[in-house]
Amino acid sequence: MGRLAAPGNLRLRQTRNLEVTYAGAEASVAASICNYGGKARYVTALPKHALAEATLDTVRSVGIDTDFILRTNDGRLGLYFLETGANQRPSNVVYDRADSAISITPADQYDWKGIFNGAQWLHLSGITPALSKNAAEATLVAAKEAKAAGASVSIDLNFRGKLWKWDPSKSAHELAQETMRGILPFVDVVVGNEEDCHDVLGIQAGDTDVHSGTLDTSRYPDVARQVAKQFPNLSKIAITLRESLSASHNNWGAMLYDAKSDQPFYAPLNDEGNYQAYQIRNIVDRVGGGDSFAAGLIFAMTTPELNDTQTTVDFAVAASCLKHSIKGDFNYSTRAEVEKLMGGNASGRVVR
Repeated sequence: MGRLAAPGNLRLRQTRNLEVTYAGAEASVAASICNYGGKARYVTALPKHALAEATLDTVRSVGIDTDFILRTNDGRLGLYFLETGANQRPSNVVYDRADSAISITPADQYDWKGIFNGAQWLHLSGITPALSKNAAEATLVAAKEAKAAGASVSIDLNFRGKLWKWDPSKSAHELAQETMRGILPFVDVVVGNEEDCHDVLGIQAGDTDVHSGTLDTSRYPDVARQVAKQFPNLSKIAITLRESLSASHNNWGAMLYDAKSDQPFYAPLNDEGNYQAYQIRNIVDRVGGGDSFAAGLIFAMTTPELNDTQTTVDFAVAASCLKHSIKGDFNYSTRAEVEKLMGGNASGRVVR
């Protein structure tokens, strides 16, 4: 979809010139995987016009396979408008995604057999099923077809209250819970933050207040256990740990819970082996931070030398930390850069 952003830290009502880029949650995950040296295929529906071609150009520029993107005569390119916050003013998103091509395309229009030919992993986002009943049904079918093809499935819960409106008889929370609970039995790895677990699954980390700037990380293994109890098919549950001190200063880390061993793994760790979040004091762009984390998990889990639970979460958190320094939705960090940060090189000194 198209991203139209106010320049710098201007508010949308202040600017008459918007910066146009192209992205989306699942596309951002695919882009990161390609930038780490992996391979990724992107599946969506796009209209037949020049803006959609620009979208494809952006996706192809990082090496993503676009062979199974469906081109339609109906529907439009979805958009979102972004103003980047600063200090105590939060960022804000305005969605314009009604009647987009992916929203109106039925599940049976996609070539699922071809899509999953040779595929190892499917990643889904909770944003797509929020768009429409058609998109929700296509997400569910995709998960079922992936499992039938022998692929692993992950999903980022990604609750977006502004989007869950396609059934007016239900509240956004009710519709999200009902829809996502239908998809989760076909998922192996779930990704979310503390708000997503509450909004989508009704599970909360005790009395933790995500707006206070401080998280009680000891409560999150219990959250993961509750999720695993409800969905015993899940092998791993990842919860990102964002402490928002301001729009410009966040502390960042994550917990990866292994359901088989009933063990939580945190990252980053200090020299004593205790959790100590990355302090990101001058955020350039936090949009796509969660997607870069999900991509880091997937890449590590499908790369033998990284497929150790602690190494996996170390890699994912370092990758997503670096994304906060990059403008736009995509994480253009390389595997080597992520591994340097994993190794403790956080100085930001010039590389000559």
